[in-house]
Amino acid sequence: MTEPLISSRHHNRIADLHEEITAWRRDLHQHPEIGFQETRTAAIVAEKLRAFGADQVVTGIATTGVIGIIHGEQDGPMIGLRADMDALPMQEHGDIPWKSVNPGKMHACGHDGHTAMLLGTARILAETRDFAGSVAVIFQPAEEGGGGGGVMVREGLFDVADCTSVWGLHNWPGMPLGQFCALAGPIMAGIDYFDITIKGQGTHSGLPHLGVDTVLAAAHLVTAIQSVPGRNVSPHETATIGVSMFKGSDAYVVMPDEAVIGGSVRYFDCKTRDMAEARIRALAEGIASGFGAEAVIDYRKNYPPTVNHAAETDLAAEVAKGLVGVSRVLRESEPCMAGEDFSFMLNERPGNYIWMGTDEPGRNNAMVHYPDYDFNDAAIPVGVGYWLGLVDRLLPRR
Repeated sequence: MTEPLISSRHHNRIADLHEEITAWRRDLHQHPEIGFQETRTAAIVAEKLRAFGADQVVTGIATTGVIGIIHGEQDGPMIGLRADMDALPMQEHGDIPWKSVNPGKMHACGHDGHTAMLLGTARILAETRDFAGSVAVIFQPAEEGGGGGGVMVREGLFDVADCTSVWGLHNWPGMPLGQFCALAGPIMAGIDYFDITIKGQGTHSGLPHLGVDTVLAAAHLVTAIQSVPGRNVSPHETATIGVSMFKGSDAYVVMPDEAVIGGSVRYFDCKTRDMAEARIRALAEGIASGFGAEAVIDYRKNYPPTVNHAAETDLAAEVAKGLVGVSRVLRESEPCMAGEDFSFMLNERPGNYIWMGTDEPGRNNAMVHYPDYDFNDAAIPVGVGYWLGLVDRLLPRR
């Protein structure tokens, strides 16, 4: 198996385990489980952690979350390394031997790779223990919209593992294999969801004057909502609002008594989020009233922005540079408007969330959430090397 050039004192052991970690990853890919239903995945993770000799294995936090704690040979602080485990509710279209056997479920974001890499890291840490302190390996459920990271925090993640810092990693198609991107400040957007129901008197479409056209009112609202990021958000800030759902009647001749729209707000600054929510509510109520209808608004604050701490980002970048070279670590890039619930952990502890490139010439480099996506197993040594490099840097033996 071809491996990218990495500079790590653990290189030989990582190379020895590469094929085995790949097998774990492909097994997880073949048996995907969606948020809070990762029972098989969690059982495999817990079983392997115990077999590796982890000093403590905690299961059942956030339903299917798993925490393994590994102590070094010397005393010291505890750090947390996090991987997400869940798949997406979508059908896989790729043609690979380890294609999903669970209809309508697919590892389309690489969480199978994240889980396998952190398991490989845990195995090497448990074998060597040549560090001063403890490492908590955090296997989180339900990143894909379920907010499993927030649930783990609320259910006592940091009571079980009192980490001084937490660290996350995500594979990143579109960036070459062996490259990292370490951004200080906002790196992933906060996400809110909304559903707005326009209610009125339904009628026959041939007799529109006898009722209220809730579909027309909702259509005006869809258009008006786009004025919020375009006219209410400063040009120096960023927010997007996407209306992705619209439901009216099921019949050609019925003007329904309800029309429903739904979508998301994405932002980096919480003041921008609060303003967007207020404007959406005002527009919905005003437009509905203007058409003689009523607006019922369900606005849900979902994931906060993922904001990297400056000092920890500098440290993550230095670890990555030591692994792959200075020229292969980016420090500037546009943040991503997708969300990430590692944000809940970063709101409780300092840390960093880094992107790891996976693109290689001659392979399918589909973007995450695409139906033919597959994690690049050649990236496994890079990810494991990065985790071990963090431990070496943060918990050096005296």
